Amino acid sequence: MAALPENTASAAPAPAAATQKPLIDLILDTLDDAKAEETVAVDITGKSSLADHMVVTSGRSHRHVAAVADQVITALRENGYGKPRVEGLTHADWVLVDAGDVILHVFRPEVREFYNIEKMWQADFAADQH
Repeated sequence: MAALPENTASAAPAPAAATQKPLIDLILDTLDDAKAEETVAVDITGKSSLADHMVVTSGRSHRHVAAVADQVITALRENGYGKPRVEGLTHADWVLVDAGDVILHVFRPEVREFYNIEKMWQADFAADQH
């Protein structure tokens, strides 16, 4: 009989998934917990049909980049957002996590500096239109 309450206790987190935290908040909170560095969230609503937000962050090493990405992937699954598309996890220089409305880029600092993608997405595209 003692096994039944243990099983009931392990099922308790299920209702938390019913009250889903907004995707962008879940990702930003998870990045904070994973000790990701220099996180920048860019609202790209109206700039791209791919997503509503792009998040760029850094890990200190290959191992930290992979761990940050893994922690976000796990948080997405545990909170009812399903399995995201992931690229670059094996090399962990630049990992892209496509969670639907939020696209996450996790870089090693040198790689992030080289590509500087957040600057491109933060640019004012209206100035380029004539």
